[in-house]
Amino acid sequence: MSRMLCQSICLFGQKLVRRRSLEPRDGSEGRMARCLNTLDLVSLGVGNTLGAGVYILAGAVARDIAGPSIVLCFLVAALSSVLSGLCYAEFGARVPCSGSAYLYSYVTVGQLCAFITGWNLILSYIIMNVASSVTAVAASVARAWSSAFDSLIRNHISQVFKETFSLHVPHFLATYPDFFALSLVLLLMGVLVLGVRTSALVNKMFTGINLLVLSFIILTGFIKGDLHNWQLTEQDYKLATAGSNDTSRLGPLGSGGFAPFGFGGILRGAATCFYGFIGFDIIATAGEEAVNPQRSIPLGIVISLFVCFLAYFGVSASLTLMLPYYQIRPDSPLPQAFLQVGWAPAGYIVAVGTLCGLLCSLLGAMFSMSRVTFAMADDGLLFRGLAWLHARTRTPLVAIVASGTLAGIMALLFKFSDLVDLMCTGTLLAYSLVVFSVLVLRYQPEHNISKNDRTQDTTEVDPEVKASPLESVPEGIISRTLKCLCNPISTTPTLKSGQIVYGCAFLLVFLLTILSLLLALWPSQVFSGDPGFTAGAVLLLLLIAGITAIIWRQPQNPSPLPFRVPALPVLPVLSIFVNVYLMMQMSSVTWAQFGIWNAMGLAIYFGYGIRHSLEERRDPQLPASTSQTLHEHTPGAESS
Repeated sequence: MSRMLCQSICLFGQKLVRRRSLEPRDGSEGRMARCLNTLDLVSLGVGNTLGAGVYILAGAVARDIAGPSIVLCFLVAALSSVLSGLCYAEFGARVPCSGSAYLYSYVTVGQLCAFITGWNLILSYIIMNVASSVTAVAASVARAWSSAFDSLIRNHISQVFKETFSLHVPHFLATYPDFFALSLVLLLMGVLVLGVRTSALVNKMFTGINLLVLSFIILTGFIKGDLHNWQLTEQDYKLATAGSNDTSRLGPLGSGGFAPFGFGGILRGAATCFYGFIGFDIIATAGEEAVNPQRSIPLGIVISLFVCFLAYFGVSASLTLMLPYYQIRPDSPLPQAFLQVGWAPAGYIVAVGTLCGLLCSLLGAMFSMSRVTFAMADDGLLFRGLAWLHARTRTPLVAIVASGTLAGIMALLFKFSDLVDLMCTGTLLAYSLVVFSVLVLRYQPEHNISKNDRTQDTTEVDPEVKASPLESVPEGIISRTLKCLCNPISTTPTLKSGQIVYGCAFLLVFLLTILSLLLALWPSQVFSGDPGFTAGAVLLLLLIAGITAIIWRQPQNPSPLPFRVPALPVLPVLSIFVNVYLMMQMSSVTWAQFGIWNAMGLAIYFGYGIRHSLEERRDPQLPASTSQTLHEHTPGAESS
């Protein structure tokens, strides 16, 4: 059974990538325009990640969670994000096609898991709360842009809409229809329809302005800041309380100093700051439109994550240097900081940067959502009409219009402050599946899959498969199998070693999920030395370490790649644990919403997708080998 699963998934993944790379689609000739260079991809990644949250997230975390040690929170969050980012980079070099985590899951774990991944990616691109995350999600970013622009003109837009179109609706809907946000979504939808070159140019322009504003903030903080704000004491807090007319605006002091809320505050702050790095996966969704994707995608992901870390680190350091952390206003921290140092007009510069960051996030969200929708429709899992490409611009026109219309309607009517955890759950699931895919594929063998080889595979059955189910398995076979776990005979991957890694990887995910659940629900019992809980956690850690060692002993595929994740299998295992642990922090309401959304998706899959997918119409002749198909028969190979 495991042999058939391993072969069928790998072989169909090869065929999927080959068909995705070489075949034209209805209504078009050839594939998408390949015109995005490394700079374009970096600009997309930075713009999509550094939304308006960079202007807000630092203040919210510093005031109530971490204090000046927020710089360490962003460092920890960046390191955890790099774990997933490196896996995205390797898979982007291996399979540079549209679809991102959706396609990676399809190649590795099959159609159903891939559909769930893609469906949740679409969810993640729809919803967002800018105040607590900088993930680019179209509808709420549009409302945030509208709100920010409205605040610059003294709320005239919202006052007119409230007086004219006030809605008496449930709490999860907006109090008034935001036609300005709808217009913004439709405008950027038009930019995307014009083609990827125009979209990339607009994105680079606004990302450049955003980075200039952030550089100004960082330089100002280091010039006007005071190191004493990283060494505050109770006496400073008393003076601030005595000099304040509204003490309710002051945040907690904690213990003062650089880390006023201790090591726990740093970890809690890092968990919140982690969401600030979500968005770099847009680079992987643009794989089919990248020039030399095997090189540009890994470079784009790594560089964009590094730039985003520098921006977050610099802004948070500048903010806490200019203003005592307990005086920070979470809703507008930077304008208040400039007011504190006597540069009040600089608040308008911050407003410009906020608008540019929001615009880049909105453009990136719509770009990503349309590409994932196109990829799923291209494979038949969503309605095939969504995969139509415009003959001149080579853009997925129908997918752009459909996703833009959906985002526009939601921006018009909905508010999303209650759905940020739902968005993060879907994103973390996608990240985990990408990491799992990299872990599994690195240890798989190359398959010769001509018709003769396929016939030979079906006739050459292992002795243990030939035996009757009623017969006992010979002891020699058991001993050889156990020996293969720690001392593989071959120095290159074989079918048996690939099966071992598949089984161990699934078992690892199961054990990591149990460990994360244990640490999330009963942390005090585990760390206080409760015999049952502590023994359970230690046993799980030993099992995880043992299975990781078994995977480490298996031979890796030596096929050359432009980028390879280092420290396998430790780095992917650590990344999966971090992602699953963060998912376990979500409330039961979030999991219920997550279940409802996926139930809707599964209804579409079983009602339409499973009957129209490419897997149901697979060709009798499949590609040549795993590494050749995933590396050479990609769009990048065609153009090189």
